[in-house]
Amino acid sequence: MIESTNEENVTIQNIYRQLGISDQVYGFSQEILAQLRPRFDEIDKNAEYNQLKVLKAMQDNKVSEACLLGTTGYGYNDLGRETLEAVYASVFHTEDALVRPQITCGTHALALALISNLRPGDELLSPVGKPYDTLEEVIGIRPSKGSLAEYGISYRQVDLLANGDFDYNGIRAAVGEKTRLVTIQRSKGYQTRPTLSVKRIGELISFIKSINPDIICMVDNCYGEFVERIEPTDVGADMVVGSLIKNPGGGLAPIGGYIAGKKECVENAAYRLTSPGLGKEVGASLGILRDFYQGLFLAPTVTAGALKGAIFAANIYEKLGFQVVPNGTESRHDIIQAVTFGTAEGVIAFCKGIQAAAPIDSFVAPEPWDMPGYDAPVIMAAGAFVSGSSIELSADGPMKPPYAVYFQGGLTFDHARFGIMKTLQSVVDAGIVKI
Repeated sequence: MIESTNEENVTIQNIYRQLGISDQVYGFSQEILAQLRPRFDEIDKNAEYNQLKVLKAMQDNKVSEACLLGTTGYGYNDLGRETLEAVYASVFHTEDALVRPQITCGTHALALALISNLRPGDELLSPVGKPYDTLEEVIGIRPSKGSLAEYGISYRQVDLLANGDFDYNGIRAAVGEKTRLVTIQRSKGYQTRPTLSVKRIGELISFIKSINPDIICMVDNCYGEFVERIEPTDVGADMVVGSLIKNPGGGLAPIGGYIAGKKECVENAAYRLTSPGLGKEVGASLGILRDFYQGLFLAPTVTAGALKGAIFAANIYEKLGFQVVPNGTESRHDIIQAVTFGTAEGVIAFCKGIQAAAPIDSFVAPEPWDMPGYDAPVIMAAGAFVSGSSIELSADGPMKPPYAVYFQGGLTFDHARFGIMKTLQSVVDAGIVKI
């Protein structure tokens, strides 16, 4: 006997039930969502602006069907690769760009930009405090083979003030004759400090340039692309650096990173990536240029969906009494949402909810493990089409105090919303919170 389909069976709430969301969690989430619609309209306006900006860059650089084809071997005369780099330079309003599948990840892109533009005897300065964990070994804060420290490049940092402001007096005192490059991390990394707006980054760069205009100002732009209408290179950054399996890859790029900025800085990076004398002239694009172009084209809309998901998460968990950074109402400058649980159990339950919401490997349970480049076990949840892609629905966090989890991504807002509802269901089922 075929069971008849009635109206109840085709409601949205019913499909949520089938996916393991209780009526209680569904109702709580809907109440939060209803309050966010006006804010989401503003995000859509920014996405429209950035979409048109990317489209104009593609049209201005005459992207053709031939650009979607790849090359092999040395990759000489790779039209698609060269045009893509011109498109990135147009999007970021820079003199040049390096966009390559040979750049394996964001950390690699940052290391490449640093190592190629610093020389023995130079000093690297971070005026925004501790860098992201994986950069500690690149710099040599934690000893590692091939670090900047091994090449005689020193490092100094100036922490943010307790209220999150820049310590301008400390920065002025730290800038010396050897200071060659300043690295500014836009996003918070595994910290609970505020993400830096492009406006604030511009103010910091202006201050540093007033001390010494020859200092190279590099911005780690990971997780921040297309969140605002302007990028750090619009406010004076000499280089912006990022990963293609984050915002600018739009969920389609299977690998890669970019460096956009002044021609000399980009050329230095190209010679380090390949070889002195070769630079940007070699490096086959293989068969993935279509994904790079289409991913960039989709990136503003995908980023907007992830941004909505982060705001939804902030409002859900703030309502339940947890510390969230950014909070539920403040302005956004990247797609990352930090939630502090204070216990390992809370972080693990959250990540299990994200994993259970994934299209890939939803049936597995994430566990903390000793990942390369980190000083504590890290738990990561991401059932992604591209391994490790953090523009896709994902969450991670180190297993150490204050036991905060960092949520990001979602190729669509509908998926990001479901992921957050699934985390809420997980922490409720674990007895960590009541609603």
